Parts: sequence; C-alpha cells; structure tokens
Amino acid sequence: MKRILMGIAAAALTVGALGTAAPAVADPDTDFANELHTYGIYGQKDYNAWIGKIMCKRVYTGVDPDVFATARFVHNQLEKDTTTDQAYQFVAAGLRTYCPEKLPILDAAADRPAG
Repeated sequence: MKRILMGIAAAALTVGALGTAAPAVADPDTDFANELHTYGIYGQKDYNAWIGKIMCKRVYTGVDPDVFATARFVHNQLEKDTTTDQAYQFVAAGLRTYCPEKLPILDAAADRPAG
C-alpha cells in the first residue's frame, strides 16, 4: 500500500507540474473527468465532480482522518468494479483539482509505517 501511495504522490506532483504549463481551462469538472478517464474511471461527469468536492469537504472537516479513509469513501461511491488503485488515483486527482492545498495528505500516508 505504501508503494502505491508513493507512486500516486509522485504522479500527482508530475501531473500537477505538467498541468501548470497548459493554458487555463474554464471548467475544472471537465478536466477532472478527462483525468479520471486516463485511469479507466468513467461515469457521469457531474457525479464524479460532486464526489471529488465532497471528498475535499470530508478532508477539510476531519470526517476522514487520513487518505486511507478518504480512499475508502471514494471507493464506496464508485462503480463496484473500481479497483483500489483507481480509488487512490481518484483521490489524488480530486485533491489536485478541488483542494490542492491538501495534497500533503498523500505524502503523510506514504511516510506512515505499514501496519
């Protein structure tokens, strides 16, 4: 699990760095949906955006104490054939898109000893 998180955190930083060179797009929900598609996550754009925004609210308010709880919440909201990796990819994409200041929770989880 720690290895998955480290890879997702690295990808989050890489995609974020690459994304800064691109011109601004007026609809972050469309960008989010497009990124999810690269991970094989489909579904209604508005629903996925809503889950991403609720996910951030849960992080801000402490409902989810760590990224593991956040990923469980997201996984439970997505289609039943969604993998654990896809749930974490969704979380990383959601953090980047809707609450980038909370991205450090990925690093905090990666630094946490496996238990």
